[in-house]
Amino acid sequence: MIGIGTFRTRDCQGMTRRAFLQAGAALPFAAGILPSVASGPMPAAGRTPVRSVLLLWLGGGPSHLDLFDPKPKAPSQFRGPFGTLQTQVPGAHFTELLPQLAARSGRFSVIRTNINHEGGHRPAGSIALTGYQAPDGGEDRGGKPGQYTPNFGSILARHRGTKAMPGFMSLARGPIGDGVGPLFGYGGGKWGKGYDPFMLNCDRTGTVSIPALELPEGLSPLRLNDRRAVQQSLDLARRISDGAGFQNWDSVYKNAWSLLTSSGASRAFDLTEEEDRTRDRFGHTSFGQSALLGRRLVEFGVPYVQVNWSQYVEVLFPFSDYGWDTHSDNFGLLTDWHGPLLDRVLSVLLDDLEERGLLDSTLVLCLGEFGRTPRINNIGSRDHWPHCYFSVWAGGGVQPGRIIGDSDAQGEHPLTDPVTPAMVGTTILELAGMDTAARAQMGVLEGGRVIEELL
Repeated sequence: MIGIGTFRTRDCQGMTRRAFLQAGAALPFAAGILPSVASGPMPAAGRTPVRSVLLLWLGGGPSHLDLFDPKPKAPSQFRGPFGTLQTQVPGAHFTELLPQLAARSGRFSVIRTNINHEGGHRPAGSIALTGYQAPDGGEDRGGKPGQYTPNFGSILARHRGTKAMPGFMSLARGPIGDGVGPLFGYGGGKWGKGYDPFMLNCDRTGTVSIPALELPEGLSPLRLNDRRAVQQSLDLARRISDGAGFQNWDSVYKNAWSLLTSSGASRAFDLTEEEDRTRDRFGHTSFGQSALLGRRLVEFGVPYVQVNWSQYVEVLFPFSDYGWDTHSDNFGLLTDWHGPLLDRVLSVLLDDLEERGLLDSTLVLCLGEFGRTPRINNIGSRDHWPHCYFSVWAGGGVQPGRIIGDSDAQGEHPLTDPVTPAMVGTTILELAGMDTAARAQMGVLEGGRVIEELL
């Protein structure tokens, strides 16, 4: 079911986190505006390019020590309360929060030495999604929006060209960011809003909304045909009175109309086409249903899909958004909510892609903008830590079953070569068919280095 411009919320006040999780509720994700789209990839470095990239963005900073890089022998002020599980990779352990992923660890690889250059959500998130570090100064040390190179998704969408479906789709209920504002690197950056992602909202029921295309109350997509003649008359009058400005608006309107009235696009957004068993496996949370929608979009050929957990990263206000910013209750949130939900959704997503023959043609990546402090803070939680964190890689072009890089005994710093955001972006684009020459032609990630250990 597609509800244009609709949102469903749930009153969560007074519920425990565990009750909220068991109820299958998660706050709905959100939506935005239309960019360019997708066509066939070009080979890079002799590899067969992946058809799509599917990024699970864990906004807020997931704790590496409490998930994929436990330190059971570290002093108590570092190691945290969680036990460890042996994975399918000899000698490699995850924490007890990830039993399903530990059992599937032969299907993906984990990097334990990612780093970022900033410790605030807005600049670090922008760097993580663009590979670009703005000069010091500006808003929240993040520089200014026009300085940033585009998001990796915007780059790939432009490279692939235009087609029926947008080339970069982002599942959230608005531009991702923090309480200060959107990440400067969430979309087109210095290329402008025309290269921002097309944003969708998918709530826990699987209802998909496109708030940027909000329709008046009582006007459904099925009734649009009756109104289009009137709209065209109004468009003509506006075109006469406002030539230049209208052209931009008209382009967005026409693209949106094509998307809504295309039977292929409508089917891509319709989760009711999925078997109930499949929807149940992903779980009736907005993250679970959004991941399922992400798989459908990949299936329909969208080159770059970003599934966001979540629009805002603060979780200091109870039940506000469930981002990964776990300053005040890291261990409780991970136990009751974040750990089980990530373990379930990422495991089922990998299974589902494999079962449908899509994993070899899809690059799956899961990461946030940084990790959390190895040393537990004075209120028994963890804060921001950009100096060492994890990322999970699977699918096309990636050698599975590897643990890449080592952090030190407390998980504070890499012992082996650090993996920078520019390396992350270069590897994504290389596997998607954008070689050194193609990146240089667009002026993006020039001089970037591929993470060869993944390949």
